[in-house]
Amino acid sequence: MLARFALSALAIAGAGTAQKTVYQAEDAALNGVKVGTSVTGYTGTGYIEGFDESADTITFTVNSSTSQLYDLELTYNGPYGDKYTNVVLNNAGGSQVSLPATTAWTTVPAGQVLLNAGSNTIQIQNNWGWYLIDSISLSPASQRGPHKITTTPVNKNANADARALLKYLGSIYGKAILSGQQDQASFDWVVQNIGKTPAILGLDLMDYTVSRTSRGAVSKDVDHAISFAKKGGIVTFCWHWGAPTGLYDTADQPWYRGFYTDATDFDVAAALGNTTNANYTLLMNDIDAIALQLKRLKDAGVPVLWRPLHEAEGKWFWWGAKGAEPAKKLWGIVYERLTVKHGLNNLIWIWNSVDPSWYPGDATVDVVSADTYSQGDHGPISATYNNLLSLTNDTKIIAATEIGSVMEPAQLQAYQADWVYFCVWSGDFISGGQWNSLDLLKRVYSDPYVLTLDEIQGWKKTGKKKSLRFRG
Repeated sequence: MLARFALSALAIAGAGTAQKTVYQAEDAALNGVKVGTSVTGYTGTGYIEGFDESADTITFTVNSSTSQLYDLELTYNGPYGDKYTNVVLNNAGGSQVSLPATTAWTTVPAGQVLLNAGSNTIQIQNNWGWYLIDSISLSPASQRGPHKITTTPVNKNANADARALLKYLGSIYGKAILSGQQDQASFDWVVQNIGKTPAILGLDLMDYTVSRTSRGAVSKDVDHAISFAKKGGIVTFCWHWGAPTGLYDTADQPWYRGFYTDATDFDVAAALGNTTNANYTLLMNDIDAIALQLKRLKDAGVPVLWRPLHEAEGKWFWWGAKGAEPAKKLWGIVYERLTVKHGLNNLIWIWNSVDPSWYPGDATVDVVSADTYSQGDHGPISATYNNLLSLTNDTKIIAATEIGSVMEPAQLQAYQADWVYFCVWSGDFISGGQWNSLDLLKRVYSDPYVLTLDEIQGWKKTGKKKSLRFRG
């Protein structure tokens, strides 16, 4: 039988402060997990441990007298390293929540939940597992005020194209979301099967990297970008940067996996130790090779939503493998070399990690973002959005630069999760049916809140859409 908690009398405490209500995990319904007591410092009569299988869950049933948005917090202990959990409301939308490594009981924001009047379930699902859960808490959410974002590029020499793009993003921020799709083949699948053309085409400079071109890699992604821009579209590039040397190039770790930490012995911290070592020179050569491609885009009048060193805090790519400081140092070098040495003033700089200790600073970041994958969860990813909101005190536009499952537009609006665009990853993520059904994709792409290519025409000249159909 599910444990039941009443929110029918969430009291107003003292001088008008909304009361926080705490729910002990050991009182909820447990599946595949158990109550523990050996790690001291918990509240209540124990905590929940044993998250080691994909089906492991804790389920709270919460009764609410009204339909209302609540802030959710989660208290945990993370003795086994950095982890993620999923928090899912009423078996449908939710959030992936980061649980950084800690040996102390720690409370973190876990997004928001829009409770229905009556009975609701809040479920903690395993995801990465291997953490301890003490409790959750709910408090009524405050209505968020106007955003404080800037639309002035951090590069003072940004050209008119880049300035128009950032201005346009600011003009729709919180009012609509741009649709996006990674990879030309998957983009074409969307057009053919959904009958709509995404506003953003996501591409990769991966196969312009020296360690790959020297092994025969070729790419047409810059050509695809120029072609799409001529149609009035917006392009974004990431860079799966194959390590410049030290690739294992074995049967288990072939050269084409060379951007992964486990496929190379390249040490970014050592390479950045001084400017005279050979590996530092190789890094600069790689940046210069990529600069040639970005210059092609600049010369063609194409501004780029530019996302290098993505997912650094995950440490699964070599540029994040040695921790935050080398990654931030490399970011600064890439920024300086591309903007100052190469004069690439067509770039909007997108940082792609959430942890504040990894953030390189407002001076070199135009947009903050996250990549999130939670199969079958079409919720607003509100925990991650809110963490990014806090990262820059709401001064930077926020983007969902890679997703697996598309978000329900109604939930984005209800949760005030104002992602400026989404970009679904390629292959089975968009076309396989497991992450997104075709019916869902058609419905999302037809929603007034979701903008497609035909609805953004003229953005570069005006900084605005010609005929807005979004609400707000």
